[in-house]
Amino acid sequence: MLSQTLKNSIRNISVLFLLLFAGVTCASAQSVGFSFGLGTATNSANGQPLDSFGDVGPKLGGVFATFAGDYMFRPSLGFGAEYSFRASQGNYAPQVGVNYRPIFYDFNAIWHPVTTSTRVVPEFQGGLGGADLKFYESQTECAIAGVCTTLNQYIASSNHFQLHFSGGVRLYVKPSIYIRPQVDVHWVNNFQEFGSSWVPEYSVAIGYSFGSTH
Repeated sequence: MLSQTLKNSIRNISVLFLLLFAGVTCASAQSVGFSFGLGTATNSANGQPLDSFGDVGPKLGGVFATFAGDYMFRPSLGFGAEYSFRASQGNYAPQVGVNYRPIFYDFNAIWHPVTTSTRVVPEFQGGLGGADLKFYESQTECAIAGVCTTLNQYIASSNHFQLHFSGGVRLYVKPSIYIRPQVDVHWVNNFQEFGSSWVPEYSVAIGYSFGSTH
């Protein structure tokens, strides 16, 4: 169910951030920040038949939400974590009522090649993580005409290793608040559910950082 998925997402995000900032209290950080973004991730269809009803593998798309955190131990160097997931379930095999929700999570090194500007800060990230493709069975049952209930149940996951790269620009609207357009590229090992192992993602995030950012 959607509520359970959101609960699981919040729990996983909390674990990522706890791991990310476990050492912050033991060191003097230049800056610590958080961000939330919206965008989309895309991939082609694999074109393979999924069942005897005519379903074939779909394209990847839809609205994605991204939570991220970073710890910059130097003005130009740091590390971070990202957690990105499709905001709603998509149709994977609609004839048999199977939906999907992809999740990408990764841990990254962060590099700011320009640190002299207080307004425009280019940002590059690279790291590794995983992709978790969750599947759900959705069925509508009607006790009587006009009285129907839709049941949505988790049935399986497909997990893959991934490499992650991204490039973006932090545009500071205030000393601690920024907007960041960003392009991510996920290389997902054996991503056979879709047409390619390469998954580009495009997003715009709003973030907050505290500490000495520049």
